[in-house]
Amino acid sequence: MSRLVLYNIGELVTNAADAPDVIGRHAPGALAVEGRAVVWAGPERDLPWDLAGAETLDCEGRAVVPGFVDAHTHLVFAGDRSGEFGARLGGRSYEDALAGGGGIHHTVEATRAATLEQLRHSAAGRARRMLEHGTTTIEIKSGYGLDTAAEIRSLQAARGVANEVPVNVVTTFLGAHVVPFEFAADREAYVRLVESEMLPAVADLADFCDVFCDRGAFDLVEAYRILTAAKTYGLRPRIHANELGSTGGVQVAIDAGAVSADHLIHLNADEIADLAQAGVVATLLPGTSFSLREPYAPGAALFEAGVTVALGTDCNPGTSYTESMQFVIALAVVQMGLTPEQAVWAATRGGALSLQRPELGWLGPGAAADFVVLDAPSFLHIPYRPATNLVWKVFSSGVQVVG
Repeated sequence: MSRLVLYNIGELVTNAADAPDVIGRHAPGALAVEGRAVVWAGPERDLPWDLAGAETLDCEGRAVVPGFVDAHTHLVFAGDRSGEFGARLGGRSYEDALAGGGGIHHTVEATRAATLEQLRHSAAGRARRMLEHGTTTIEIKSGYGLDTAAEIRSLQAARGVANEVPVNVVTTFLGAHVVPFEFAADREAYVRLVESEMLPAVADLADFCDVFCDRGAFDLVEAYRILTAAKTYGLRPRIHANELGSTGGVQVAIDAGAVSADHLIHLNADEIADLAQAGVVATLLPGTSFSLREPYAPGAALFEAGVTVALGTDCNPGTSYTESMQFVIALAVVQMGLTPEQAVWAATRGGALSLQRPELGWLGPGAAADFVVLDAPSFLHIPYRPATNLVWKVFSSGVQVVG
């Protein structure tokens, strides 16, 4: 097995657990990879081998960070909602669109009409653009099918992305996104459909089960029922919580044993403390606040309280159509109040913890060899130069896949 050594790294971010700072940086640094794993990372002066006989990459003073882990996306969908975006700019609210048959319902109609091949191809295109911006792991939800056949097809498309793009894919069943129109007069029947038919049908296709618990979606009792049922099929709970208001989703997350509560725009001090005590990851999605022109989640307060914080693009056709974690990091710093160190940690190690993938999001012996060489001397350039793709090279499982 050949060894690849990256040297002359201007700044190496390791996210090592025993680091004296948040991100475990070394300047100058070096990194060694064998096969799919990292075997050494640290200050270049401490590199335990000479470079003779090894494959080498001179980074010429560029920074290296772990591959971004996008812990919340909706990549599988069909159709276009740019018109809805324009209407929101004119004053129409997201909730008005949802209630009037637009929003998620519009995407459901288009997604149900799409073939598996069409869904997989379009999702893979988005995943490729994410990879080109440094994302090496992507959580992909269903949730635009809202009937059993379309939800299965969506998860099959999500799983198929990894066959077309060299990224790690984690799949999440989101059949409880909203109640589809055909069940508008009988919500209970749809909840039963999710519990008794959809969950067993998708159990082998998904890693997690998510529920949108908020105004216009599912209430506290419905969300708890679905997440509890999901656990009987081996699906770990996640939840969209407190996005549109203080609607109690945090307590459902805790009661259901959710791995992650996502969005969390509307939080009070007690809920923050409860998340910390329960060990629920807070997956924050600043791109959604940006697109909806809404407040941002209290990221700094969550970090200060000891909550594990992750970041995601929430890439979706209606409220956050961005494929760049670099842009999300910039928003988290400039608008959400995270430090650059916290934002980069949340976009890498935090995302890995949100997805329960301990081998990801850090660089050290035993870590997956997923990392990004930035065309910049420091990770600080990510928030410093927003909307600029700073990727020079991307490695996934030890193989250069971009650059």
